[in-house]
Amino acid sequence: MSGQTPVLGRGLSSLIPNAQGRHSWGPTVKPLHDGERIVPISVDLIDPNPKQPRTHFDRDKLEELAQSIKEHGIIQPLIATQTGERYQLIAGERRLKAAKLLGQHEVPVVVRKIEEQKKLELSVIENVQRQDLNPLEEALSYKRLMDEFSLTQEEVAQRVGKSRSSVANFLRLLTLPKPVLEALEHEAITFSHAKAILSYPHEKDQLKALRTILKENLTVRETAERPISSGRRKEPDPVLAAWEGKLRERLGFAAHIRKTRRGGIVEFTFQSDEDLKSLLDRLLGGH
Repeated sequence: MSGQTPVLGRGLSSLIPNAQGRHSWGPTVKPLHDGERIVPISVDLIDPNPKQPRTHFDRDKLEELAQSIKEHGIIQPLIATQTGERYQLIAGERRLKAAKLLGQHEVPVVVRKIEEQKKLELSVIENVQRQDLNPLEEALSYKRLMDEFSLTQEEVAQRVGKSRSSVANFLRLLTLPKPVLEALEHEAITFSHAKAILSYPHEKDQLKALRTILKENLTVRETAERPISSGRRKEPDPVLAAWEGKLRERLGFAAHIRKTRRGGIVEFTFQSDEDLKSLLDRLLGGH
């Protein structure tokens, strides 16, 4: 697995040779490295990738892309694997949708043999590098990489070309209450707002912060400075915060450690029964 990191870390530009030329894909099959090839494939034979991390496609941006394709063609081929007589898309769903908007019958595709993990990795990498995912989709994509392939935050960060702290910040979003996540998904609040809401340790204060942001149209700075809870937020203990970070990195779940008079409590946050099972498997399995 570690042998794949240098390749994936460079992103899609290193996976698709640049010698193809702008409009050189044409009607003939062109050999690439390691048995890959570019072929013109009917859009009706290409199926969406079920592991595609992106769930929302902006109509206006798709139309802009379609106009660009109309003027310049598809500069970068799509990537797909062949499954029987059909093809499953790995990367390039926006280009495929834009081509369909134009009524194009064929698109250039790099046909690649690829394992399941690389499929998900390439989908995440492409969307992250193109900034096509909203913050919630990006967080869920990182979580899928960790859950489905037992990767640590550090390994995910290496594969998508981001710092571990950046990946950790996205994963922390998933510990927020559902109304906050929905507001983030629908762009009622920003990623920075969500991070400010995370500074409140209790769910009731997080929800109150959300209501205040929406009602008063607070900026991120105002959100961070506004005393939402009955008492001022305590500065986190740096030692406990460090241990919480280690637990998040090791187990893939947000952890909260608090001291009590008789010792202390370690809390983990999960969103579903499946998450709970995954957490318990990691705890009991010694991961």
